[in-house]
Amino acid sequence: MRSDYLFTSESVSEGHPDKVADQISDAIVDLFLSKDPEARVACETLTTTNLVVLAGEIRGKGIMDKEGNWAPGIQAEIEEAVRGTVKRIGYAQSGFHWQEFRFENNLHPQSAHIAMGVDESGNKDEGAGDQGIMFGYATDETPGMMPATLYYSHKILETMAEDRHSGAAPFLEPDAKSQVTLKYENGVPVKATALVVSTQHSAELSNEAGQAKLRDYVKGVFAKILPEGWLPAEEQIYVNPTGLFEIGGPDGDAGLTGRKIIVDTYGGASPHGGGAFSGKDPTKVDRSAAYIARYLAKNVVAAGLAKRCTIQLSYAIGIAEPLSIYVDTHGTGTVDEAKIEAALPKLVRLTPKGIREHLGLNKPIYQKTAAYGHFGRDAEGDFFPWEKTDLVDKLKATI
Repeated sequence: MRSDYLFTSESVSEGHPDKVADQISDAIVDLFLSKDPEARVACETLTTTNLVVLAGEIRGKGIMDKEGNWAPGIQAEIEEAVRGTVKRIGYAQSGFHWQEFRFENNLHPQSAHIAMGVDESGNKDEGAGDQGIMFGYATDETPGMMPATLYYSHKILETMAEDRHSGAAPFLEPDAKSQVTLKYENGVPVKATALVVSTQHSAELSNEAGQAKLRDYVKGVFAKILPEGWLPAEEQIYVNPTGLFEIGGPDGDAGLTGRKIIVDTYGGASPHGGGAFSGKDPTKVDRSAAYIARYLAKNVVAAGLAKRCTIQLSYAIGIAEPLSIYVDTHGTGTVDEAKIEAALPKLVRLTPKGIREHLGLNKPIYQKTAAYGHFGRDAEGDFFPWEKTDLVDKLKATI
């Protein structure tokens, strides 16, 4: 394991076109779960200039029947949820306006063959909704047990969004990206060596004085977020390095659900199985198994069994139990990884149904996950239950 190195992670704001799509897809998940906790949802969203398109397959009581007939009033609720999401983000621009964009709803009934393989029936347990591999990761380098590079990338954009919404920075528009490069010594982050923000802005900043004002504002955010003494040299701070950034969001670039999976997870510090989260109900192991893998990895680190932990789970469509469980503590563990692998399924049943019941996932809690990362954020009551460390004592006792 290398101890001295540079590492980089990026984040994107809630107004990034792909994140707009993610938030719309999860708004639909939340809407349908509020009507039927057992709803099946696979909702993809496309955003572009004044257009939002939904596609995918669904099933649920009070939503759509097997023949594809919508329940009364539900289509109006769907459009209201979509437009409300875009309004909350802050898009009221000529090229993408929450009231004016054209909307298409192409959702259709779930395949009967998928339903047959996945549904619980008789002595058959609920099976995984698809095959795949899912990873969870935790590290002790930040209080939330997340990689510091990603933690600070998210915090920079969250702060800018708060300033935009509050009116403290009225010149900011919704679309933005950040990137943080940190220097690690003896495996510990010690300072930033490069910081990048590209942010959409109002026309009033499209001159030399405006760009200087924007740079000063962003540098102030960097100083607020990063620990004292961590700022890099002036020439390693990049604010809108291409110049002006007036046209952004879905008007500047098309957005699709599921294209920011590294931003959503661990910023490249951990492997990724390839499956996106947003737009999927919690029976889909792409989402639920990735959440339980994070939960287990975080509890391993919180229990003092390792300083870093990666967990992989794998599933086959229609099969309930995972095909494999893999634990890697990256040379930081205090016990044999095989012992951890043996202990974890004794503490949590790692079937789709077992995961959902343990974490309480059949609730409309997902739209909040769809910007600034699914992991490492503060829990609000039952919100983000996969961030809890309530397995620590049981894990220690079992091992």
